Amino acid sequence: MLVGVGTADGAGGGGHEPAELMGLATLAAAADAGAPALAAAADRIAVPQGTWTYADPARLVAARVGAAGARTHLGEVGVPQQTLVSQALRAIADGRSEVAVVVGGEARAWARTDGATETAQPGARPDVVETREPDFFAAPELDAGMVVPPVQQYALIENALWFHEAGFHESGFHEGPAASPAAQQQAIAALWARFNEVAVGNPAAAFPSPMTADDIATPGPGNRPLAFPYNKWHASQWTVDQAAALLLCSAEAARRFGVPADRWVFPLVGVDANHAVSLSRRRHLHRWPAMGVLGRAAQARLGRPVADADVVEVYSCFPAAVRVQQRELGLPLDGTPTVTGGMAFAGGPFNNYVYQSTAAVVPLLRDQPGRIGVVTTVCGLLTKPGLAAWSAEPDGRPPLLDDLADEAAAATPTAEVLDRYRGEATVASFTVTYDGADPVRVAVIADVAGEKRCVATADDPALAAQVVAGGFIGTPIGVDGLTFTV
Repeated sequence: MLVGVGTADGAGGGGHEPAELMGLATLAAAADAGAPALAAAADRIAVPQGTWTYADPARLVAARVGAAGARTHLGEVGVPQQTLVSQALRAIADGRSEVAVVVGGEARAWARTDGATETAQPGARPDVVETREPDFFAAPELDAGMVVPPVQQYALIENALWFHEAGFHESGFHEGPAASPAAQQQAIAALWARFNEVAVGNPAAAFPSPMTADDIATPGPGNRPLAFPYNKWHASQWTVDQAAALLLCSAEAARRFGVPADRWVFPLVGVDANHAVSLSRRRHLHRWPAMGVLGRAAQARLGRPVADADVVEVYSCFPAAVRVQQRELGLPLDGTPTVTGGMAFAGGPFNNYVYQSTAAVVPLLRDQPGRIGVVTTVCGLLTKPGLAAWSAEPDGRPPLLDDLADEAAAATPTAEVLDRYRGEATVASFTVTYDGADPVRVAVIADVAGEKRCVATADDPALAAQVVAGGFIGTPIGVDGLTFTV
Protein backbone atom coordinates (compact mmCIF):
# COMPACT_ATOMS: atom_id res chain seq x y z
CA MET A 1 0.00 0.00 0.00
CA LEU A 2 0.95 3.64 -0.27
CA VAL A 3 1.00 5.34 3.13
CA GLY A 4 2.75 8.65 2.54
CA VAL A 5 3.30 11.28 -0.12
CA GLY A 6 5.62 14.23 0.23
CA THR A 7 6.86 17.12 -1.85
CA ALA A 8 9.58 19.72 -1.54
CA ASP A 9 10.34 22.79 -3.61
CA GLY A 10 12.51 25.87 -3.74
CA ALA A 11 9.91 28.16 -2.18
CA GLY A 12 11.36 30.48 0.41
CA GLY A 13 14.77 30.66 -1.25
CA GLY A 14 16.21 27.67 0.59
CA GLY A 15 18.65 26.93 -2.20
CA HIS A 16 18.54 23.13 -1.98
CA GLU A 17 20.34 20.85 -4.42
CA PRO A 18 18.27 18.02 -5.98
CA ALA A 19 19.38 15.32 -3.53
CA GLU A 20 18.45 17.53 -0.59
CA LEU A 21 15.02 18.22 -2.10
CA MET A 22 14.51 14.47 -2.57
CA GLY A 23 15.51 13.87 1.03
CA LEU A 24 13.11 16.53 2.25
CA ALA A 25 10.30 15.06 0.15
CA THR A 26 10.98 11.61 1.63
CA LEU A 27 10.83 12.97 5.18
CA ALA A 28 7.62 14.79 4.27
CA ALA A 29 6.14 11.51 2.99
CA ALA A 30 6.94 9.80 6.30
CA ALA A 31 5.35 12.70 8.19
CA ASP A 32 2.32 12.46 5.90
CA ALA A 33 2.05 8.79 6.87
CA GLY A 34 1.92 9.79 10.52
CA ALA A 35 5.03 7.66 11.14
CA PRO A 36 8.26 9.68 10.78
CA ALA A 37 10.34 6.61 11.65
CA LEU A 38 9.32 4.94 8.38
CA ALA A 39 11.82 7.02 6.41
CA ALA A 40 14.81 5.51 8.21
CA ALA A 41 13.25 2.05 7.93
CA ALA A 42 13.26 2.13 4.12
CA ASP A 43 15.01 -0.95 2.73
CA ARG A 44 14.59 0.10 -0.91
CA ILE A 45 14.96 3.58 -2.45
CA ALA A 46 14.43 4.08 -6.18
CA VAL A 47 15.12 7.28 -8.14
CA PRO A 48 14.49 7.97 -11.85
CA GLN A 49 17.40 9.59 -13.68
CA GLY A 50 17.29 13.38 -13.69
CA THR A 51 19.32 16.15 -15.28
CA TRP A 52 21.70 16.18 -12.29
CA THR A 53 25.09 14.43 -12.20
CA TYR A 54 24.71 12.04 -9.25
CA ALA A 55 25.93 8.50 -9.83
CA ASP A 56 23.80 7.01 -7.04
CA PRO A 57 21.20 9.59 -5.96
CA ALA A 58 19.23 7.12 -3.84
CA ARG A 59 22.34 6.70 -1.65
CA LEU A 60 22.33 10.43 -0.94
CA VAL A 61 18.64 10.29 -0.09
CA ALA A 62 19.25 7.30 2.19
CA ALA A 63 21.97 9.22 4.04
CA ARG A 64 19.73 12.25 4.50
CA VAL A 65 16.83 10.24 5.97
CA GLY A 66 18.92 7.75 7.97
CA ALA A 67 18.06 4.67 5.89
CA ALA A 68 21.50 3.11 6.11
CA GLY A 69 20.29 -0.35 5.08
CA ALA A 70 18.43 0.66 1.93
CA ARG A 71 19.28 -0.90 -1.40
CA THR A 72 19.50 1.77 -4.06
CA HIS A 73 17.88 1.68 -7.50
CA LEU A 74 18.41 4.06 -10.43
CA GLY A 75 16.03 4.08 -13.39
CA GLU A 76 17.60 5.30 -16.61
CA VAL A 77 15.80 7.84 -18.77
CA GLY A 78 13.57 5.65 -20.89
CA VAL A 79 12.36 3.55 -17.96
CA PRO A 80 8.78 4.70 -17.20
CA GLN A 81 8.34 6.39 -13.85
CA GLN A 82 5.45 4.00 -13.18
CA THR A 83 7.83 1.06 -13.60
CA LEU A 84 9.76 2.01 -10.46
CA VAL A 85 6.50 2.19 -8.48
CA SER A 86 5.23 -1.14 -9.80
CA GLN A 87 8.56 -2.81 -9.07
CA ALA A 88 8.47 -1.56 -5.49
CA LEU A 89 4.90 -2.82 -5.05
CA ARG A 90 5.85 -6.23 -6.44
CA ALA A 91 8.87 -6.40 -4.15
CA ILE A 92 6.64 -5.70 -1.14
CA ALA A 93 4.06 -8.26 -2.27
CA ASP A 94 6.80 -10.89 -2.73
CA GLY A 95 8.36 -10.19 0.65
CA ARG A 96 11.60 -8.82 -0.86
CA SER A 97 10.93 -5.40 0.64
CA GLU A 98 8.97 -4.09 3.59
CA VAL A 99 9.32 -0.31 3.29
CA ALA A 100 10.10 1.25 -0.09
CA VAL A 101 10.57 4.82 -1.27
CA VAL A 102 10.23 6.01 -4.85
CA VAL A 103 11.44 9.59 -5.13
CA GLY A 104 12.61 12.01 -7.78
CA GLY A 105 13.44 15.66 -8.06
CA GLU A 106 15.09 18.49 -9.91
CA ALA A 107 16.63 21.81 -8.94
CA ARG A 108 17.22 23.43 -12.30
CA ALA A 109 16.34 26.89 -11.00
CA TRP A 110 18.81 26.44 -8.11
CA ALA A 111 21.45 25.22 -10.60
CA ARG A 112 21.40 28.64 -12.29
CA THR A 113 22.42 30.44 -9.10
CA ASP A 114 26.01 31.42 -8.32
CA GLY A 115 27.92 28.77 -6.42
CA ALA A 116 25.41 25.97 -7.03
CA THR A 117 27.38 22.75 -6.58
CA GLU A 118 25.99 19.23 -6.39
CA THR A 119 27.34 16.72 -3.89
CA ALA A 120 30.09 14.67 -5.51
CA GLN A 121 29.91 10.87 -5.46
CA PRO A 122 33.29 9.57 -6.62
CA GLY A 123 33.16 5.84 -7.20
CA ALA A 124 29.50 5.49 -6.19
CA ARG A 125 27.32 2.93 -7.95
CA PRO A 126 23.67 2.02 -7.39
CA ASP A 127 22.89 -1.48 -6.19
CA VAL A 128 20.51 -1.86 -9.15
CA VAL A 129 20.30 0.03 -12.44
CA GLU A 130 17.10 -0.30 -14.46
CA THR A 131 18.13 0.10 -18.10
CA ARG A 132 16.25 0.97 -21.29
CA GLU A 133 16.58 -0.41 -24.80
CA PRO A 134 19.50 0.94 -26.86
CA ASP A 135 17.24 1.67 -29.88
CA PHE A 136 14.88 4.04 -28.10
CA PHE A 137 15.10 6.39 -31.11
CA ALA A 138 15.49 5.57 -34.78
CA ALA A 139 18.94 6.45 -36.10
CA PRO A 140 17.56 8.69 -38.88
CA GLU A 141 15.66 10.75 -36.29
CA LEU A 142 18.90 11.29 -34.38
CA ASP A 143 20.88 12.07 -37.54
CA ALA A 144 18.30 14.65 -38.60
CA GLY A 145 18.38 16.36 -35.20
CA MET A 146 14.71 15.63 -34.53
CA VAL A 147 15.05 14.19 -31.01
CA VAL A 148 16.55 17.07 -29.03
CA PRO A 149 14.67 19.11 -28.07
CA PRO A 150 11.71 16.70 -27.75
CA VAL A 151 9.22 19.44 -28.63
CA GLN A 152 9.85 18.66 -32.32
CA GLN A 153 8.54 15.12 -32.08
CA TYR A 154 5.50 16.13 -30.05
CA ALA A 155 4.77 18.79 -32.65
CA LEU A 156 4.98 16.11 -35.35
CA ILE A 157 2.42 14.05 -33.40
CA GLU A 158 0.21 17.11 -32.94
CA ASN A 159 0.18 17.94 -36.64
CA ALA A 160 -0.53 14.32 -37.58
CA LEU A 161 -3.49 14.32 -35.17
CA TRP A 162 -4.78 17.57 -36.66
CA PHE A 163 -4.52 16.17 -40.18
CA HIS A 164 -6.37 13.01 -39.16
CA GLU A 165 -9.20 14.69 -37.28
CA ALA A 166 -9.83 17.64 -39.59
CA GLY A 167 -11.02 15.25 -42.30
CA PHE A 168 -8.03 15.52 -44.59
CA HIS A 169 -7.22 12.76 -47.02
CA GLU A 170 -4.20 11.51 -48.88
CA SER A 171 -4.64 13.90 -51.79
CA GLY A 172 -4.02 16.92 -49.55
CA PHE A 173 -5.70 19.49 -47.35
CA HIS A 174 -9.35 20.42 -47.37
CA GLU A 175 -10.31 24.06 -47.51
CA GLY A 176 -12.25 25.98 -44.88
CA PRO A 177 -11.84 27.48 -41.44
CA ALA A 178 -11.92 24.13 -39.57
CA ALA A 179 -8.89 22.97 -41.54
CA SER A 180 -6.80 26.07 -40.95
CA PRO A 181 -3.65 26.19 -38.80
CA ALA A 182 -5.37 28.94 -36.79
CA ALA A 183 -8.22 26.57 -35.91
CA GLN A 184 -5.72 23.94 -34.85
CA GLN A 185 -3.84 26.39 -32.64
CA GLN A 186 -7.06 27.61 -31.00
CA ALA A 187 -8.18 24.06 -30.20
CA ILE A 188 -4.85 23.27 -28.58
CA ALA A 189 -4.77 26.54 -26.67
CA ALA A 190 -8.32 26.05 -25.39
CA LEU A 191 -7.27 22.78 -23.73
CA TRP A 192 -4.17 24.38 -22.25
CA ALA A 193 -6.16 27.36 -20.96
CA ARG A 194 -8.33 24.92 -19.01
CA PHE A 195 -5.18 23.37 -17.54
CA ASN A 196 -3.99 26.85 -16.62
CA GLU A 197 -7.25 27.52 -14.76
CA VAL A 198 -6.55 24.49 -12.58
CA ALA A 199 -2.97 25.64 -11.93
CA VAL A 200 -4.21 29.07 -10.85
CA GLY A 201 -6.05 27.34 -8.00
CA ASN A 202 -3.14 25.05 -7.09
CA PRO A 203 -1.01 26.54 -4.27
CA ALA A 204 1.90 24.30 -5.26
CA ALA A 205 1.95 25.38 -8.92
CA ALA A 206 5.22 26.87 -10.07
CA PHE A 207 3.65 29.12 -12.74
CA PRO A 208 0.09 29.92 -11.62
CA SER A 209 -0.37 33.23 -13.45
CA PRO A 210 -3.68 33.27 -15.36
CA MET A 211 -3.38 32.83 -19.14
CA THR A 212 -6.10 32.88 -21.76
CA ALA A 213 -6.19 30.69 -24.84
CA ASP A 214 -5.08 33.68 -26.91
CA ASP A 215 -2.15 34.28 -24.54
CA ILE A 216 -1.03 30.69 -25.05
CA ALA A 217 -1.61 30.54 -28.80
CA THR A 218 0.05 33.85 -29.64
CA PRO A 219 3.86 33.85 -29.89
CA GLY A 220 5.71 36.82 -28.47
CA PRO A 221 8.64 37.89 -26.29
CA GLY A 222 7.34 35.95 -23.26
CA ASN A 223 6.00 33.07 -25.30
CA ARG A 224 8.57 32.35 -27.97
CA PRO A 225 7.74 29.85 -30.72
CA LEU A 226 9.47 26.48 -30.28
CA ALA A 227 8.23 24.07 -32.95
CA PHE A 228 5.02 24.68 -34.87
CA PRO A 229 2.33 24.73 -33.52
CA TYR A 230 3.95 25.01 -30.07
CA ASN A 231 5.14 28.05 -28.14
CA LYS A 232 6.94 28.19 -24.79
CA TRP A 233 3.74 27.91 -22.72
CA HIS A 234 2.67 24.77 -24.53
CA ALA A 235 5.76 23.01 -23.17
CA SER A 236 6.67 21.35 -19.90
CA GLN A 237 8.60 23.84 -17.79
CA TRP A 238 11.77 22.12 -16.54
CA THR A 239 13.37 25.08 -14.78
CA VAL A 240 11.86 24.33 -11.39
CA ASP A 241 13.01 23.17 -7.97
CA GLN A 242 10.58 20.35 -7.21
CA ALA A 243 10.78 16.88 -5.69
CA ALA A 244 8.18 14.30 -4.71
CA ALA A 245 8.33 11.02 -2.81
CA LEU A 246 5.98 8.05 -2.48
CA LEU A 247 6.30 5.89 0.65
CA LEU A 248 5.10 2.32 0.17
CA CYS A 249 5.02 -0.50 2.71
CA SER A 250 3.37 -3.75 3.71
CA ALA A 251 0.25 -3.75 5.87
CA GLU A 252 2.25 -5.41 8.64
CA ALA A 253 4.87 -2.64 8.57
CA ALA A 254 2.16 0.02 8.53
CA ARG A 255 0.62 -1.47 11.68
CA ARG A 256 3.99 -1.91 13.40
CA PHE A 257 5.01 1.70 12.77
CA GLY A 258 1.60 3.00 13.79
CA VAL A 259 0.42 4.37 10.44
CA PRO A 260 -3.22 5.42 10.95
CA ALA A 261 -5.66 3.52 8.75
CA ASP A 262 -6.90 6.76 7.23
CA ARG A 263 -3.49 7.22 5.56
CA TRP A 264 -3.61 3.88 3.72
CA VAL A 265 -4.09 4.06 -0.05
CA PHE A 266 -4.31 0.84 -2.02
CA PRO A 267 -2.93 0.11 -5.49
CA LEU A 268 -5.58 -1.35 -7.77
CA VAL A 269 -3.65 -1.12 -11.03
CA GLY A 270 0.02 -0.55 -11.80
CA VAL A 271 0.72 -1.34 -15.44
CA ASP A 272 3.25 -0.24 -18.01
CA ALA A 273 4.45 -1.37 -21.41
CA ASN A 274 8.21 -1.51 -21.75
CA HIS A 275 8.18 -1.78 -25.52
CA ALA A 276 9.81 1.00 -27.51
CA VAL A 277 8.77 2.00 -31.03
CA SER A 278 10.35 5.25 -32.20
CA LEU A 279 8.01 7.83 -33.69
CA SER A 280 8.98 7.52 -37.35
CA ARG A 281 8.45 3.73 -37.17
CA ARG A 282 4.81 4.08 -36.08
CA ARG A 283 2.41 3.49 -38.93
CA HIS A 284 -0.17 5.80 -37.33
CA LEU A 285 1.65 8.91 -36.09
CA HIS A 286 -1.44 10.28 -34.34
CA ARG A 287 -2.09 7.13 -32.27
CA TRP A 288 -0.61 5.51 -29.16
CA PRO A 289 -2.03 1.98 -29.16
CA ALA A 290 0.11 0.97 -26.18
CA MET A 291 -1.80 3.38 -23.94
CA GLY A 292 -5.04 1.93 -25.25
CA VAL A 293 -3.79 -1.51 -24.21
CA LEU A 294 -3.17 -0.24 -20.68
CA GLY A 295 -6.55 1.46 -20.55
CA ARG A 296 -8.36 -1.76 -21.49
CA ALA A 297 -6.37 -3.76 -18.94
CA ALA A 298 -7.23 -1.21 -16.25
CA GLN A 299 -10.90 -1.31 -17.23
CA ALA A 300 -10.95 -5.10 -16.92
CA ARG A 301 -9.42 -4.93 -13.43
CA LEU A 302 -11.49 -1.98 -12.18
CA GLY A 303 -14.77 -3.06 -13.71
CA ARG A 304 -15.26 0.40 -15.17
CA PRO A 305 -13.63 2.49 -17.92
CA VAL A 306 -10.75 4.77 -17.01
CA ALA A 307 -12.97 7.65 -18.08
CA ASP A 308 -15.26 6.81 -15.15
CA ALA A 309 -12.51 7.22 -12.55
CA ASP A 310 -13.31 9.89 -9.98
CA VAL A 311 -9.92 11.65 -10.30
CA VAL A 312 -7.74 11.58 -13.42
CA GLU A 313 -4.31 13.12 -13.87
CA VAL A 314 -2.76 12.48 -17.28
CA TYR A 315 0.86 13.17 -18.07
CA SER A 316 0.98 16.57 -19.73
CA CYS A 317 4.42 17.38 -21.12
CA PHE A 318 2.85 18.78 -24.33
CA PRO A 319 -0.74 19.13 -25.57
CA ALA A 320 -0.29 16.20 -27.97
CA ALA A 321 0.42 13.89 -25.04
CA VAL A 322 -2.86 14.84 -23.38
CA ARG A 323 -4.89 14.86 -26.60
CA VAL A 324 -3.68 11.43 -27.70
CA GLN A 325 -4.27 9.95 -24.23
CA GLN A 326 -7.80 11.38 -24.16
CA ARG A 327 -8.55 9.46 -27.31
CA GLU A 328 -6.82 6.21 -26.35
CA LEU A 329 -8.41 6.12 -22.87
CA GLY A 330 -11.85 7.33 -23.90
CA LEU A 331 -11.61 10.52 -21.85
CA PRO A 332 -13.91 13.42 -22.81
CA LEU A 333 -12.24 15.54 -25.47
CA ASP A 334 -13.62 18.70 -23.90
CA GLY A 335 -12.49 17.65 -20.42
CA THR A 336 -9.61 18.83 -18.25
CA PRO A 337 -7.86 15.69 -16.97
CA THR A 338 -5.66 17.28 -14.31
CA VAL A 339 -5.79 18.29 -10.66
CA THR A 340 -2.37 19.96 -10.71
CA GLY A 341 -2.66 22.19 -13.77
CA GLY A 342 -0.16 20.20 -15.80
CA MET A 343 3.53 20.38 -16.51
CA ALA A 344 3.46 23.76 -18.26
CA PHE A 345 1.92 25.55 -15.30
CA ALA A 346 2.29 23.38 -12.18
CA GLY A 347 5.89 22.65 -13.17
CA GLY A 348 7.46 19.75 -15.06
CA PRO A 349 10.55 18.47 -13.24
CA PHE A 350 11.89 16.42 -16.17
CA ASN A 351 11.59 12.76 -15.07
CA ASN A 352 9.64 13.11 -11.82
CA TYR A 353 6.21 14.50 -12.61
CA VAL A 354 4.32 11.22 -12.06
CA TYR A 355 5.26 11.38 -8.38
CA GLN A 356 4.24 15.03 -8.18
CA SER A 357 0.87 14.20 -9.69
CA THR A 358 0.37 11.14 -7.47
CA ALA A 359 1.12 13.32 -4.43
CA ALA A 360 -1.68 15.64 -5.57
CA VAL A 361 -4.18 12.85 -6.24
CA VAL A 362 -3.71 10.90 -2.99
CA PRO A 363 -5.23 13.52 -0.61
CA LEU A 364 -8.34 13.64 -2.78
CA LEU A 365 -8.76 9.88 -2.42
CA ARG A 366 -8.25 9.95 1.33
CA ASP A 367 -10.86 12.68 1.68
CA GLN A 368 -13.47 10.47 0.04
CA PRO A 369 -12.68 6.75 0.47
CA GLY A 370 -14.10 4.69 -2.35
CA ARG A 371 -13.06 7.14 -5.04
CA ILE A 372 -10.65 5.85 -7.66
CA GLY A 373 -7.77 7.98 -8.87
CA VAL A 374 -5.90 7.32 -12.11
CA VAL A 375 -2.44 8.70 -12.88
CA THR A 376 -0.78 8.10 -16.25
CA THR A 377 2.85 8.07 -17.30
CA VAL A 378 4.44 9.15 -20.56
CA CYS A 379 7.98 7.94 -21.16
CA GLY A 380 10.00 9.29 -24.05
CA LEU A 381 8.14 10.59 -27.12
CA LEU A 382 4.85 8.78 -26.41
CA THR A 383 7.11 5.75 -26.35
CA LYS A 384 6.29 3.73 -23.23
CA PRO A 385 3.08 4.28 -21.26
CA GLY A 386 2.25 3.69 -17.62
CA LEU A 387 -1.02 3.78 -15.72
CA ALA A 388 -1.81 3.51 -12.02
CA ALA A 389 -5.15 3.37 -10.24
CA TRP A 390 -5.38 3.99 -6.49
CA SER A 391 -8.11 4.03 -3.88
CA ALA A 392 -8.27 4.62 -0.14
CA GLU A 393 -10.72 1.73 0.06
CA PRO A 394 -9.52 -1.78 -0.86
CA ASP A 395 -11.70 -3.96 -3.05
CA GLY A 396 -10.49 -7.27 -1.66
CA ARG A 397 -8.46 -8.29 -4.73
CA PRO A 398 -4.73 -8.15 -5.46
CA PRO A 399 -3.62 -5.25 -7.64
CA LEU A 400 -2.92 -5.75 -11.33
CA LEU A 401 0.84 -5.22 -11.59
CA ASP A 402 2.05 -6.12 -15.04
CA ASP A 403 4.31 -5.16 -17.93
CA LEU A 404 2.12 -5.39 -21.03
CA ALA A 405 4.98 -5.04 -23.50
CA ASP A 406 3.91 -8.00 -25.65
CA GLU A 407 0.34 -6.75 -25.91
CA ALA A 408 1.58 -3.25 -26.80
CA ALA A 409 3.85 -4.64 -29.51
CA ALA A 410 1.01 -6.63 -31.04
CA ALA A 411 -1.25 -3.56 -31.07
CA THR A 412 1.24 -1.17 -32.70
CA PRO A 413 1.56 -1.30 -36.52
CA THR A 414 5.05 -0.32 -37.66
CA ALA A 415 6.87 0.77 -40.79
CA GLU A 416 10.46 0.35 -41.89
CA VAL A 417 12.43 3.61 -41.69
CA LEU A 418 14.99 4.02 -44.47
CA ASP A 419 18.35 5.51 -43.56
CA ARG A 420 19.40 8.38 -45.84
CA TYR A 421 16.77 7.56 -48.44
CA ARG A 422 16.97 9.16 -51.87
CA GLY A 423 13.86 9.49 -54.01
CA GLU A 424 10.22 10.59 -53.93
CA ALA A 425 8.13 10.68 -50.77
CA THR A 426 4.93 12.19 -49.36
CA VAL A 427 4.84 14.21 -46.14
CA ALA A 428 3.14 12.24 -43.32
CA SER A 429 3.75 14.95 -40.71
CA PHE A 430 5.82 18.05 -40.28
CA THR A 431 6.97 20.73 -37.90
CA VAL A 432 8.83 24.02 -38.22
CA THR A 433 11.57 25.35 -35.95
CA TYR A 434 12.59 28.95 -35.48
CA ASP A 435 15.44 31.38 -35.22
CA GLY A 436 13.99 33.75 -32.65
CA ALA A 437 10.54 34.54 -34.01
CA ASP A 438 11.39 33.59 -37.60
CA PRO A 439 10.45 30.16 -39.05
CA VAL A 440 13.59 28.78 -40.67
CA ARG A 441 13.59 24.97 -40.80
CA VAL A 442 11.06 22.31 -41.77
CA ALA A 443 11.34 18.76 -40.44
CA VAL A 444 9.24 15.93 -41.87
CA ILE A 445 8.43 12.29 -41.48
CA ALA A 446 7.48 11.12 -44.96
CA ASP A 447 5.90 8.05 -46.51
CA VAL A 448 7.78 6.11 -49.15
CA ALA A 449 6.31 3.53 -51.54
CA GLY A 450 6.00 0.08 -50.05
CA GLU A 451 4.75 1.27 -46.66
CA LYS A 452 8.19 2.58 -45.72
CA ARG A 453 9.26 5.86 -44.15
CA CYS A 454 12.04 8.40 -44.21
CA VAL A 455 13.04 11.43 -42.16
CA ALA A 456 14.37 14.68 -43.63
CA THR A 457 14.72 18.42 -43.06
CA ALA A 458 14.92 21.58 -45.16
CA ASP A 459 16.67 24.75 -44.03
CA ASP A 460 14.41 26.96 -46.09
CA PRO A 461 12.86 30.04 -44.38
CA ALA A 462 10.47 30.72 -47.28
CA LEU A 463 9.12 27.17 -47.19
CA ALA A 464 8.96 27.26 -43.38
CA ALA A 465 6.82 30.41 -43.46
CA GLN A 466 4.59 28.90 -46.13
CA VAL A 467 3.83 25.66 -44.26
CA VAL A 468 3.19 27.50 -40.98
CA ALA A 469 0.51 29.48 -42.80
CA GLY A 470 -1.04 26.66 -44.78
CA GLY A 471 0.04 23.18 -43.72
CA PHE A 472 2.19 20.60 -45.47
CA ILE A 473 0.91 17.04 -44.89
CA GLY A 474 0.21 15.18 -48.13
CA THR A 475 2.73 17.20 -50.13
CA PRO A 476 5.07 15.30 -52.52
CA ILE A 477 8.76 15.97 -51.84
CA GLY A 478 12.13 14.89 -53.17
CA VAL A 479 14.45 13.44 -50.53
CA ASP A 480 18.25 13.37 -50.77
CA GLY A 481 19.63 11.69 -47.67
CA LEU A 482 18.69 13.82 -44.68
CA THR A 483 17.39 16.80 -46.69
CA PHE A 484 14.42 17.38 -48.95
CA THR A 485 13.09 19.83 -51.53
CA VAL A 486 9.58 20.53 -52.79
